[in-house]
Amino acid sequence: MYKSILVPVDGSEGAKKALEVACQLASQGDATLHILHIPEELTHETTLVWGIGAIAIEASRQERQEPRMRQDVGKQIVDRADKAARAKGVTRVETIIGQGDPARTIVNEAKRRGVEAIVMGSRGLSDLRGLVVGSVSHKVSHVAECTVITVR
Repeated sequence: MYKSILVPVDGSEGAKKALEVACQLASQGDATLHILHIPEELTHETTLVWGIGAIAIEASRQERQEPRMRQDVGKQIVDRADKAARAKGVTRVETIIGQGDPARTIVNEAKRRGVEAIVMGSRGLSDLRGLVVGSVSHKVSHVAECTVITVR
């Protein structure tokens, strides 16, 4: 089937479901699974980070947005996704922490790595912004040169 699949993860339930679908596809064809996280500033308060726990509510907004902390949280997210993928039988996993505009970064990483499919959740942690400026999955599906599978 597919030999190379990219799955962006952001800690949301949608990303978790997308990872499950990507793992099913990857295990069918012994594909390489590229797990991508792009730390981004959220436009609303959140304390949920899938599989990791909460960012302390008493931490200042500045502390939560420090690049190093975002990188640390990003590393934890891709590490957990890597572990989950391997537990589902995927043997070839690569983790990536990107930066920049999420939609553009996803498309660029897919092109750079020559992936055949992108599997992503329809809604992520930045849901509120998506209502105003368009969702990342919507943008990716219109620009990517490979197959894009959106998981609800």
